[in-house]
Order: sequence, then C-alpha cells, then structure tokens
Amino acid sequence: MNLNPGTKPLPIPEEELLDLAGRVPTPFHVYDAEGIASCLRRLEAAFAWHGDFREFFAVKATPIPAIVSLLAKNGAGADCSSLAELVMAERCGLTGDRVIFTSNDTPAEEFAKARAMGAVINLDDLSHIDFLEKSAGLPDLVCCRFNPGPLKQGNAIIGKPEEAKYGFTRDQLFEGYRILRDRGVRRFGLHTMVASNELNPQYFIETATMVFTLATEIAKILGISFELLNFGGGIGIPYRPGDTAVDLEAVGRGIAESYRANYAPAGLPRPRLALECGRLITGPYGCLVSRVLHIKHTYRDYAGMDACMANLMRPALYGAYHHISVLGKEDRPRDHIYDVTGSLCENNDKFAIGRVLPELVPGDILAFHDAGAHGSAMGFQYNGKLRCAEYLRTAPGQFSLIRRAETLDDYFSTLVWPTP
Repeated sequence: MNLNPGTKPLPIPEEELLDLAGRVPTPFHVYDAEGIASCLRRLEAAFAWHGDFREFFAVKATPIPAIVSLLAKNGAGADCSSLAELVMAERCGLTGDRVIFTSNDTPAEEFAKARAMGAVINLDDLSHIDFLEKSAGLPDLVCCRFNPGPLKQGNAIIGKPEEAKYGFTRDQLFEGYRILRDRGVRRFGLHTMVASNELNPQYFIETATMVFTLATEIAKILGISFELLNFGGGIGIPYRPGDTAVDLEAVGRGIAESYRANYAPAGLPRPRLALECGRLITGPYGCLVSRVLHIKHTYRDYAGMDACMANLMRPALYGAYHHISVLGKEDRPRDHIYDVTGSLCENNDKFAIGRVLPELVPGDILAFHDAGAHGSAMGFQYNGKLRCAEYLRTAPGQFSLIRRAETLDDYFSTLVWPTP
C-alpha cells in the first residue's frame, strides 16, 4: 500500500475551507477569483506577440454570472452553445464580437438570438447555412467549424474526430465558404475543436498549424480572407498529482512560429486569433467541499458523503480522477482504502474507487480538487437531488454567495399537481 500517493495544493487555504464549512451547510462549490483572473492574464500574455488575441470563456464549463462577469471585466469574451448561455453572456455585458455562438442541432430561436446580439455565429454543418438564412438572416461575419476526421486524433473525452457529431468535412468547408461568399457574406472565421483536457502542448501547436494552412488554402482558392481563426479549447489541467500542467508560454511561442511560417507569408490580412478555454480557466481554482455522513464496512470500506454525483458527475461519467484532500488530516498517513460514494440509487455514484486516504470518520470534511469546471454545471435532479450553494473567494478569508442552494420549493415549482 502506498501511504503517500502524492499531494496537491488546494486552490484555497485549508483553514479557510474548514472555516467556511463550519459556517455554511455542506456540500458546496467554492472558487478562487484571483486564481481564475491570473490564469486568464497568463493565457493572454502567452499570445501578446500577436496583438489581437481573445480568450472566449466556454460558458458551459462554469455557467455562473459572477464568474462570467469576472472574466469579462478582465477582457475575456464568451463562447456560448445555447440560448441560456447567450442570455447569461448578454446580462453580463457581453454582446457583439465578444460572443461566439457555437452550437449543434440548433433551434431557429437560438440563431435569431445570436444574430440579434451581433454574436459571431459559428456554423456546425453545411445545411445550417440555409437554416440560418431562413431563420435569422446571414450576418456580415460567419464562421464555420472544421472537423478534420482521421487527419487529427481526438481523445477519450471528445472522441475520435471522424466519429464526432461536430463540424464540416474538408470538402464541405470549401463548399460552405463558396456558398456564403456567393450569398454576399464578406467577413469570415474558421474554427476547430478536436480534443478535450489535452496535456500535450505540441497538440495545440499542431492544431494551429492545421488551421493556418487550411485558411491560407481556402483564401487562395475562393478569394476570401479570414478575420477570425479560432483554435478551440481543450487545454487540460493536471488532475492527478503527477500530471504536468500545459506550458502556456511554450504553446504561445510555438503558435507564433507557426503563424510566421504558415500564415504570414501568404500576405493575408492579420486575423484575430482566439481560444475558447473553459476547464483551463476555472477548473483548478474550484473545489467541491463535502462532509462524511457514514462509514460502511462490507466487502469494501465506503465513505458516504453528503454530496453525490449530481454535484460532480465526471468520475461516474468518464471514470475521471479528482484528487481528494481530507481537511485537517492532510499530515496523517494515508493508510486506509475507501470507495468514496454519494447517496444516489445508482452504483456508479462514486467519487473515487479504492482511494488511499487517512482514516475517515463521520463529520470529516473532504475537498474534491479541480471541480471549478464541468462540476456544478453538469448537475441534475435525479432522486430529487438539489443544487448546492456556490461561493466565490474574493479576498483572503472573504467569500460571496454566487448561487444559493436550491430548495424543495424550487424543485416542485415546475410540476403540475393533480387536482384532489
């Protein structure tokens, strides 16, 4: 048994988390504002060489107005994929070209909303050109999403590109831009997104090179130019103690070299470069804090939490790893093995299987690391589970409530009860 399998620093000091857990009900999600803002600044600095770069925060990762507004104030835009996300971005002061709308199987009303906001519309399919024109009209600037198929490898989360439901094939892309050009569109963008939670920095440089090469070819053949080249997101974070974070500065330098070698020589107008990271920006700077309710000894030892996979479903959905800190016991030997579980009527409601931890007792407080993205956002209400509260650390020892906990009245509010 490995008594010291590795540690990870918490995004918020342990004593502050314990103090908050002593004052408010568990479970709760909590985020660090300065950590989020500093990550955005670092990403922007990595692309300062270009002079026209923007991070469009993937709202789906952490769709909370306080987070979206924090990032907007620090210069980020919003990458939206639904009507609700568009409305959230708008209410946070983001409209026009500070919003990119990338969706699939899109209803007409969502295209109409994006059009009304002046958002950059990123089409997912050749047939969507006609659909957009009929439902909302073609805007001045249209972007198309490229799926490179077997030319580019995906990964476990997003799948193989040739099996993914997203984007145009190469031939469809040329046809799509030709149709858009002939129908009067004069401003163009190109987008791709082919991996999620990728830790190899070279992957993103290769993706940018693919986009630069394709954009110059399309521009030459069709006589158009691109105002926006969006490399997507997918920059991963080190979930496990032994993982190495992506070197953002190396990514920026590599893409700069590729731009100078593969795009600048074509003499085309200088485009805006963009990323749409979500996990990178908020993931490491949030955690789920939960209390042990029960310790069960049967064929295994189980630590039953007051949180469940409705609060953090990535382990159940992907088998994803989230590091666990036992607050107040981090200096004790990790000499017990637990399945860390929730209370749903599903056997896969487990945050960890066979995890080596210090000995646990009811009342212990656990912090699940790297839950700042795709954590509360992926919640659901099976078994009548309610969303927990969420807090933002605005300064050392200071926390603001940014989402109140749901109540039973909230849960029942949309149901139509039979007449007695």
